Amino acid sequence: MSGNRDDEVKYWSQMRQGAGALKNASIMMVDDEILVMEVLKALLQQQGYSNFTLVSDSKLAFDTVLDQQPDVLLLDLNMPDVSGFDILQQIRNHSATQFMAVIVLTSATDSETKLKALELGATDFLAKPVDGSELALRLRNTLAVKAYQDQLAYYDGLTQLPNRRLFLDHLHWAIVCAQRDNESVAMLLISLDRYSTIRDTLGPNAGDSLVAQVSKRLVSELRSSDTISQSSLFDERNHLARISPHEFSVLLPGVSQVERLSSVAERLRSALNASFQLDENEVYISGSIGIAIYPYDAKSAEELVNNASAATAHAKAQGRDTHQFYSYEIDVASKQRLSLETSLRKALEREELFLNFQPQVKATTGQLIGAEALLRWEIEPGQLVSPAIFIPLAEELGLISEIGEWVIYQTCSQAAQWRQQGLDQLRYSVNVSGYQLNDLRVPTVLKQALDEFRLPAGQFTVEVTESVLLGNRAKARELLSQVKCVGARLSIDDFGTDYASLSYLRDFDFDELKIDRSFIRDITHNKQDGAIVRAVIGLAHSMGLKVVAEGVEELPQANLLNELKCDVIQGFYYAKPMSPQAFLDYWLENKKEKKSV
Repeated sequence: MSGNRDDEVKYWSQMRQGAGALKNASIMMVDDEILVMEVLKALLQQQGYSNFTLVSDSKLAFDTVLDQQPDVLLLDLNMPDVSGFDILQQIRNHSATQFMAVIVLTSATDSETKLKALELGATDFLAKPVDGSELALRLRNTLAVKAYQDQLAYYDGLTQLPNRRLFLDHLHWAIVCAQRDNESVAMLLISLDRYSTIRDTLGPNAGDSLVAQVSKRLVSELRSSDTISQSSLFDERNHLARISPHEFSVLLPGVSQVERLSSVAERLRSALNASFQLDENEVYISGSIGIAIYPYDAKSAEELVNNASAATAHAKAQGRDTHQFYSYEIDVASKQRLSLETSLRKALEREELFLNFQPQVKATTGQLIGAEALLRWEIEPGQLVSPAIFIPLAEELGLISEIGEWVIYQTCSQAAQWRQQGLDQLRYSVNVSGYQLNDLRVPTVLKQALDEFRLPAGQFTVEVTESVLLGNRAKARELLSQVKCVGARLSIDDFGTDYASLSYLRDFDFDELKIDRSFIRDITHNKQDGAIVRAVIGLAHSMGLKVVAEGVEELPQANLLNELKCDVIQGFYYAKPMSPQAFLDYWLENKKEKKSV
């Protein structure tokens, strides 16, 4: 692709005006009679058309078509050297022009000529001498059909923004212009965090509504951004594109300053933080944004997209709701993540996943009363992958349900073994992802496992976090009630860290509340944390809930929690997560100490 500054202005101008700007269409005429073309040009100029290319040498016709890529070609059939039939055949055989609109003009009146032209792919047919009114009408109709086809092919039907195909076309052109003018092109890739969760919870229509609202908010923010409007060629509707169900891209030609790009990214990110209304549900999302700049981070359009995507993935890995610039280190991390994805898909098959168990003790006596099953992944001998890394990854890859079912079965299997060894009164807890609840299988899998290993359902606790309860409460209530019907207990985990809605305790039939470790850490010297924990324990007890405090690492913390009437304590002060054999040894030691007392 080649061009000059006028071509660039024309290109972006046409993109701004959209497919409906028919009078700005480019029209090429190929005819060996120059006078005929001049007459047709004059007739069309009277109708408001102004963008013409005239070719009288049929030998140059196809190369000119390939170079100019007109919106419509008016093609004479009977020409010396190369006939219109040959040119039409070439056009239809080339991938870049196979769908071009071609109106055939000829003085031939026989049906054989017309049929041959139509068989070769002529869009329309006009007989010479051409009537000016008929030509204008045929041209208008042809352009209208082309505009509609372009809308379907190049624009996202939900948001009316350019789609991935058109975005890549924009990007290729922007890079060509940047190469010529020794300038830069920045790309921002915005990924909507929690989109899949909301779509799975509230349904596809809610997901579509969310995307439509996001697009309007981004367009509005870009339009008002003074950091962008300095570019005379910028148009927010064409530089913003929807390139996947949950991803948008922003193209910023000529912008390379880190400060300006950071400012744009932060404005877009902040715009996504306000709530969205989906029917009766108020939901919150965030955006992870990756930024890559041509020519510093990439030498081609494909590489720029890949590197912006890697930066976005890194932003998600950093906790989401942030922006990251591409770097060599991110490239390395991206490749490592790809390798990790491949390994995680085979982790169960290779028996690399295993469970550790962290003891839970009675606050008043220190007596062992239960254990929480905690998933671990040893990707290589002695090399563990943090659950904070591989569990979100499993959710993204759609593997969490399979892994979650494995955790339930393994926990029940281990509990059955311990019962045979004398640990028959312990209770067991497993964490359940929101993704697992959405697939409706958790109650069924849980009942099958309990029945298979002949375990009392009342000794099994399913832990869910507050974030699982966001969105469709009716569906969440139904699913959790099915867990209760199995006979298992329900616990709300990490209470107070997400959205801290007390209505969760009212609307869902929980048996237990777990206070997050962030409130326990400073409980002995932070009056606010102490007051919060005291209030939560009092509230939970008034509603008939047991209280578990996790993250207890010091004796003063344990003593204070006991004074505050906390029921169960879990944390390093008593024991770290341990293997099944180590847990059995811990129980035997705990039992021995209680006897000696």
